[in-house]
Amino acid sequence: MQSTFLFTSLRAAGAWVVTLLLFFPLGWLVLTAFKTELQAIAVPPLFVFEPTLANFEEVQRRSDYVLFARNSLITSLGSTIIGLLIAAPAAYSMAFFRTKRTRDILMWMLSTKMMPAVGALVPIYVIAQTAGLLDSLTALTIVFTLSNLPIMVWMLYSSYKEIPHEILEAARMDGANLWTEFRHVVLPLSVGGLASTGLLCLVLSWNEAFWALNLSSAKAGTLAVLIASYSSPEGLFWAKLSAASLMAIAPIVVFGWFCQKQLVQGMTFGAVK
Repeated sequence: MQSTFLFTSLRAAGAWVVTLLLFFPLGWLVLTAFKTELQAIAVPPLFVFEPTLANFEEVQRRSDYVLFARNSLITSLGSTIIGLLIAAPAAYSMAFFRTKRTRDILMWMLSTKMMPAVGALVPIYVIAQTAGLLDSLTALTIVFTLSNLPIMVWMLYSSYKEIPHEILEAARMDGANLWTEFRHVVLPLSVGGLASTGLLCLVLSWNEAFWALNLSSAKAGTLAVLIASYSSPEGLFWAKLSAASLMAIAPIVVFGWFCQKQLVQGMTFGAVK
């Protein structure tokens, strides 16, 4: 009995330690955002200070936060919607009309996520430049879609595999064609998988920084570009950088908090049978 209590207490203490370690960067970011620049670089660090909103005012005065937030919203929503329109039928065909190469195709798609993004930067940059799409929301939306497509196909594939084949066989016996089966049977039964996939890819697109920094600037820049603008040859303005970062992550953190159940469900599809 005593050993069980000790084990439970150690496990709880370990969970708290891990939680605090994971939360510390975000908590420190919040504190720094409300400091002055001198307070932000003070040694030893200040934990008690008079908070100020000057950094947030400076971020909005120096750059149009609403513009960058709008660009992030457009590219994230656009890439998620387009990705779902492509991934849903692709995963459907792989889940219910398997061939000898289906597994190989899925593994190949997943392997593309293992390639460093910088390896594809030059060709994608040249294509965007030739097509006149540099610093455009169109280019970012397309790249975000292609970047998340393998994950979307895999997640929806796992979701579709949970649907009993007997339901599809009954629909086919009733005369349902492929489109009717997909639209009226598969999609309604996989609403949870579609929602989880869309939410996760929305978060990934919102947080994407590499492509946003290399394919856009002030015109089509996302919030990642706004944050990077506070790094200059003179050094880092830690307080303003923290304020800009907090303004960038706050919407998606709140969104993720309310949708955490669906996000966890989406990342664990197929883990439990």
